[in-house]
Amino acid sequence: MRQGLRWLLAAALAAFACSAQAQTLYRWTQYVPGGLEARAITRDAQCPQARIDRRATPMRVRADRNEAFPVLACALTIPRGAKAVEIAGEALPLPKARADHILVLGDTGCRVTRLYNQSCNDPADWPFAAGARTEAGTTPDVIVHVGDMHYRETACRPWNDGCANTPHGDTWAVWESDFFAPAKPLLAAAPLVMVRGNHETCGRGGKGWSRFLDPYPLVSNSGCLRPGAPFVVDLGGLSLVVMDVSEAGEGAKREAQVARFRAQFQSLEGLAPQGPVWLAMHRPIRAAALAALGYVTGQNKVLAEASQNAMPARVAGILSGHIHTFQVLAYEDLPAQLVAGHSGAELHWTAPEDVTGLTIEGARVVSGTGRAGVHGFVTLTREGAGADGWRLENHDISGRVLDQCRMTKRQLVC
Repeated sequence: MRQGLRWLLAAALAAFACSAQAQTLYRWTQYVPGGLEARAITRDAQCPQARIDRRATPMRVRADRNEAFPVLACALTIPRGAKAVEIAGEALPLPKARADHILVLGDTGCRVTRLYNQSCNDPADWPFAAGARTEAGTTPDVIVHVGDMHYRETACRPWNDGCANTPHGDTWAVWESDFFAPAKPLLAAAPLVMVRGNHETCGRGGKGWSRFLDPYPLVSNSGCLRPGAPFVVDLGGLSLVVMDVSEAGEGAKREAQVARFRAQFQSLEGLAPQGPVWLAMHRPIRAAALAALGYVTGQNKVLAEASQNAMPARVAGILSGHIHTFQVLAYEDLPAQLVAGHSGAELHWTAPEDVTGLTIEGARVVSGTGRAGVHGFVTLTREGAGADGWRLENHDISGRVLDQCRMTKRQLVC
């Protein structure tokens, strides 16, 4: 009798664990101001069970469900030095003391607007899911997504089979389709650094961003967070500063924005007081979406003005997306600019591949390269014991290396 009761109890506990695990749709670790958080999305009525170093630790509700988002968003602060974290029985990736292999991707969603319908149902036209599997296989130490995950803004045209039945709007159905479902291999591969793009502003996909991915606490369950202050991620001798430039104007200079971002650039010295610094910010300061007849588009006038005489000399590089291409550019007296906006959304075919010699917002490109019209991702691999030397590789979706550069401080050799 006792043996039978024990068997029934064990079976019930196993069934409960399986049920809880099935309801936990996604789980990951993410850098936030001050450290690291575990996050989860569940259909259950409560946040899933979590364990830190084998000790049960309750998750807190980050955002409750509503009509547009019928899922629970949960969060848990991970203390420094934690060696093992589990959510609903699955282990989560934790940071290494020194990140030697960095994966950079961006602009991953499937664009569906009134003017343009990307074929979300065709893996050849929207290859983010295949790319995520390849990217996870590179065994990164940290993953930097430089923004723009939410792209399905309007209904697919009725006669277009390429995106038939795709959801649209700032809803859970879109966030799952555009990001969480295809990105699932990445969530399990390494801790994430999430950068807010212009597609995650409050007028577009900002509610989903605020509920699930914003690094700051959600203060309003149904609302949208405004851009937060920069924060630093310690990658072991290298400081990665995350800046929210999602609302930075690209046309005429806006003085209020220039003042706000200048103060943020000036704050970098205090945020990262020692060693080299990279910035992770969605919009590049100076890049080239088009170069024709002596005219270059792609620069951001607000950020160029704000960073003038305000960027610490220790800032060696900037990781960005926004322009749907691969590009890396070195200037005479400015940080090197990487653009990795080619990881899923429709591509910008006009972006130049020969970038050396271009003058962008008053700065001359002294070295670099680009590749238009090819979806892919970028890896950065540390060379040597310090944090000044890196091998930069641009891959296509299959993982094949298309371009390779050596980055030493602000200089590039490609």
